[in-house]
Amino acid sequence: MTTQTEVKVGDHAPDFKLQGIGGKEVTLSEFKGKKNVVLLFYVLDWTPG
Repeated sequence: MTTQTEVKVGDHAPDFKLQGIGGKEVTLSEFKGKKNVVLLFYVLDWTPG
């Protein structure tokens, strides 16, 4: 079951996990204090359909 959380402008992004390049799993928290991270969300961008 997936829990959805509303994120408002200015809020810190919740930690999440994605499959990165080469199949390596990457979490947002891995970058905390190390790099700036920009999150972009596009509807149907880079997907078939």
